[in-house]
Amino acid sequence: MAMVDVKALLAPDASPPLGQRRAGVLDLLRAASSPVSVREVADRTGLHPNTARFHLDALVDGGLATRATRSRSAPGRPCMAYQATGGGAPGRRQYRLLAEMLASLIAGVLPEPGEAAAEAGREWGRYITERPAPFQRPDACGAVEGLAAILQELGFAPEAVAGRADGAGYQLRLRQCPFREVAEVHPEVVCQLHLGLMQGALDQMRAPVTADRLQPFAEASVCVAHLAGSRGLTAERRPGSAR
Repeated sequence: MAMVDVKALLAPDASPPLGQRRAGVLDLLRAASSPVSVREVADRTGLHPNTARFHLDALVDGGLATRATRSRSAPGRPCMAYQATGGGAPGRRQYRLLAEMLASLIAGVLPEPGEAAAEAGREWGRYITERPAPFQRPDACGAVEGLAAILQELGFAPEAVAGRADGAGYQLRLRQCPFREVAEVHPEVVCQLHLGLMQGALDQMRAPVTADRLQPFAEASVCVAHLAGSRGLTAERRPGSAR
């Protein structure tokens, strides 16, 4: 195992640029005159409620929003409401240290840390992905484009690459890893978590493809996800091409 730079772990986490969707959610909170619920955010942004909740919780974790229980006029469970924080700067965060702690716990305690991390990734992949309407499913190219959009939002800077000439397989090049420092120390946990996340997202889409394997750091700063399925890409339809 590589030596860990404690000073680097204790340095304040940088605040990465917000993705377009998360920035839109934050703008909505800032424009609202009162706290808004997950359902209201979903309705106003067109996001799936689970996706809206994912972005709202991330804004809370980043100190950009707060959440509190909002009472209901009708009987039923109280719902959570969110609002943007005031002008004060958010407190110092130590997410990298927390990530190192949790990754080392999984790697050192669980009998099959890779599979445990992959299963956690699959659950989260399903959670943050909108499910198609009943009896609908994307084609292979639509699925990989949808997966690329999710990974873009999470900060992986994905690039779809055509597979074999027969279209039976293709790749996603992940040009940056938002968890690189932790992945370099615990690839058996972090990389499997990312693989599971892709598998869960594709499963939630009812995609005809799945993420077969993830090749960490295949090139400098680039990881490669290998996808395959019963109906691969065709020569006429590639990710990012005109429909």
